[in-house]
Amino acid sequence: MKKEDLRIVFMGTPEFAVETLQALVENQYHVVAVVTQPDKPVGRHGSVLQPSAVKQYAVEHGLPVLQPEKMKDPAFVEQLRSYQANLQVVVAFRMLPEVVWAMPEYGTFNVHAALLPQYRGAAPINWAVINGETETGVTTFFLDHDIDTGRIIMKKHFPIPDDANVEYVYDGLMHLGAEICLETLEAIVAADGHPESIPQDSVIDGAPIKHAPKIFKETCEIDWQQTAKQVYDFIRGLSPYPGVWTTLENPEGKKTVLKIYKASKTGKKANAVRDIVVDGKHLYIAAADELLEIEELQLEGKKRMTAADFLNGMREKLKSDKIFQSK
Repeated sequence: MKKEDLRIVFMGTPEFAVETLQALVENQYHVVAVVTQPDKPVGRHGSVLQPSAVKQYAVEHGLPVLQPEKMKDPAFVEQLRSYQANLQVVVAFRMLPEVVWAMPEYGTFNVHAALLPQYRGAAPINWAVINGETETGVTTFFLDHDIDTGRIIMKKHFPIPDDANVEYVYDGLMHLGAEICLETLEAIVAADGHPESIPQDSVIDGAPIKHAPKIFKETCEIDWQQTAKQVYDFIRGLSPYPGVWTTLENPEGKKTVLKIYKASKTGKKANAVRDIVVDGKHLYIAAADELLEIEELQLEGKKRMTAADFLNGMREKLKSDKIFQSK
């Protein structure tokens, strides 16, 4: 088989998927159509429709775009079939019904931002950092009936530095995802559409499977009863977006929400969990075992700023070394 023999439908929505779509186009793969989410209402009244990052790239490069509300819609299925694709590539998209993923002759493969079978689910990058992993990666696998359980084609590893946040890992995996997609396509071409793949059960080494469920606002609240290392990883795993938060209460009983974007471990023993301590231009919050220094934050209704700038603005209000009690 030659690469020109592949007729590819690409499916994806966010910026993460654009890198892979761009790699396909620039490497002269025949992308016959692109499937992405419907335009999203934005603005104060939702009167403006915002196309996905994938749609914007596809339109700029003259690729046909399909935006089904429902993947099982018979009209969409027939439209998809009309492109006569023999392979589908999925990156950061929704769950597909069998009528869609089983349609092409050579199947449908997904580029997943984790080392499967670990971190199956919607937010693998976040949860890898939250859990303090020192390594993650990307995996290509063929879709089947269950989410992220299909036969593995390839894996590529990516180290996670201790000071890296989820944005750093996201960017790294976005580039690595494009690389592994191209290598997977090369393997498919070399194997006449049927590359070697292995069942995920064969690579489970007895370690518990860690999952990566979708992130919600409630998921992002800090539990100060955890160790400083756990809270530190939690902050990294959700920074800069969506950002972790905690509720503060001042001596007068007024409560406010504080988002934290960057912190560092100090090794300084904490006196009481949740205490917030000010020392000069340094702001600390006590976890279960030690103080965390807060470096970047955002008070409700204010802009994101450094802790030093925040303290400068609060200087006249400070009456003691404890300005708030975290709740």
